[in-house]
Amino acid sequence: MSFRIALSGLNAASSHLDVTAHNIANVNTTGFKSSRASFADVYATSNNDVTKTTPGAGAKLNSIVQQFSQGNIDFTDNNLDLAISGEGFFTMKGNSGITYSRAGAFSVDREGFVVNTNGNRLQVFPPAGDGQFATGSLSDLRLEVNENAPEATTRAEIGVNLPGNAPVPTASPFDPSVASSYNHATSMTIYDSLGAGHTATMYFVKDPAVNTWQQQLYVDDVAVGGFNTLQYDNQGTLISPASGVVTYPTYDPGTGAAPLDLSFDYQTTTQYGPEFGVNTLQQNGFTTGRLTGVEVSSTGVVSARYTNGQATSLGRVAMASFTNPNGLQQQGDTAWAETFSSGGPRVGEPGTSNFGLLQAGALEGSNVDLTEQLVEMITAQRNFQANTQMIQTSDAVTQAIINIR
Repeated sequence: MSFRIALSGLNAASSHLDVTAHNIANVNTTGFKSSRASFADVYATSNNDVTKTTPGAGAKLNSIVQQFSQGNIDFTDNNLDLAISGEGFFTMKGNSGITYSRAGAFSVDREGFVVNTNGNRLQVFPPAGDGQFATGSLSDLRLEVNENAPEATTRAEIGVNLPGNAPVPTASPFDPSVASSYNHATSMTIYDSLGAGHTATMYFVKDPAVNTWQQQLYVDDVAVGGFNTLQYDNQGTLISPASGVVTYPTYDPGTGAAPLDLSFDYQTTTQYGPEFGVNTLQQNGFTTGRLTGVEVSSTGVVSARYTNGQATSLGRVAMASFTNPNGLQQQGDTAWAETFSSGGPRVGEPGTSNFGLLQAGALEGSNVDLTEQLVEMITAQRNFQANTQMIQTSDAVTQAIINIR
């Protein structure tokens, strides 16, 4: 009997060594979670056995439990490397279905999809407009390689200071080519529906009436409508038009693009002091843009940046958590699959509920404590040696019994 008990101890110690060796082998594996061997005693008893006098039948490996504690976060130079700080798993889709992982070493495949080293695609909540995301569905994250579409200018904010002591121009009538026929001018670029840029120039002419100016808009040296009156109070604040907005007649750029309907806001213009100054020239149009990079926020929003200064949301990283993560089935390659024991996934967004935040340009390292594992190795080795000695002792006792004459 003691032979079998000692043999079970050898098997248990060997399993302990296997688990420890697996942990040590993966000390540098991204997103790896260490395991702990759990053992149980064995009793070969029947209903009529007296438990108090039963010596037991040895030990067995009861389970191997993974430890889902946080690993160290190491920073990298790749914006698509993602580390989870807190709870949750990345949701991945591949040929074998949906899997879950803590390893965030992502790259882009030839079709533009964001994938891990095994080619499984990262799942995101797709954009739903107005900065929202469709959290009821999942889609593959794909980087848009096409140019970002242009947008025609419709509004602009003009913030200039007109000198309060400006004289009425000596030349009349107004002529853009005659500098003495106007007081000041400023220009900015606006865009048509095809993304072509056009130069919009605003001319300011002091009116003989007190605190009153005439403003004329030219686009590509072509007048857009006539003069518009800007009137200020004796404190230099615009009072007319009351809304501050001047709406111009429709302008056809003549490039095949849609006509431009322009409204310029002069509310922030002032009439102070002796100097002309330009404080703000902003408009809402932009030209076409090429993809220059991708950013991932701490809450998982993936944005594509373009050369035209625009950013487009491509989705929000979908994370999953489980009631019993130790019930997940290990798939290898630092991936897990759902089982009946783990329960179904609860899918959500980073930074919400108990889901952790993301760190872009970083990877979560293995949570293996090498010092602890070396101690476990020594312990398992001693247990193995002790059980070997037990077999030798049992053999000596058996030999002594055989030698009785």
